[in-house]
Amino acid sequence: MKYINSFEKIGKDFKKIYGELCECVYLSMSELNTEKTVHITVDMVNGFVKEGALASKEVFAINNDVAQFAANCEKAGIQNYALCDSHPEQCTEFDTYPVHCVKGTAESQLTDELENAAKFKVFPKLSINGWLEDDFQKDIITNGFDTFIITGDCTDMCVIQLALTLKSAMNRIDRPSRVIIPMELVATCFLPSRLPETGELAAFLIMQTNGIEIVKNIK
Repeated sequence: MKYINSFEKIGKDFKKIYGELCECVYLSMSELNTEKTVHITVDMVNGFVKEGALASKEVFAINNDVAQFAANCEKAGIQNYALCDSHPEQCTEFDTYPVHCVKGTAESQLTDELENAAKFKVFPKLSINGWLEDDFQKDIITNGFDTFIITGDCTDMCVIQLALTLKSAMNRIDRPSRVIIPMELVATCFLPSRLPETGELAAFLIMQTNGIEIVKNIK
């Protein structure tokens, strides 16, 4: 990599990015056209929140807040969708990540807090990128949504892949769109080989560079 020896510059750049993100504003839900807006939560399932190889305190920490946000969306007339990891017992993804969220197990289910907070249209997903699920993709396009609020985990894996692909898909069909990430409602889990803070910061920068709106939260 051409910048591998520029650690001091990279450090300064990250401090600058962090400072800019700290200045992000809160967005008011009243500013949104609720009929054209959908809240999509990603992998707020037991396997990332409460139990299993990929469950983490970082994701657990946003569980109640995402549940409350979903309740607020329902009250405002915004639909709640959920993309939930649901893998067969033998799948290629387990060559890269530990076995997690096997179909039919508790790990693949939304947490009780989300289930009790609001109604969700649930779409099982077989890979990191939820947009690749045909039923989800067709539903989003058919319903004419143009504003997408994404919450959940992990910021630098499933969230970023959905956000970037969704934005590109809307551009491809020439549909003006807003893809919005509330920083307080996404999280990145800790794995021994990863630095979640660095990965999340990089993800925010990449998404912002590609036209994704990064806000503190939506009230």
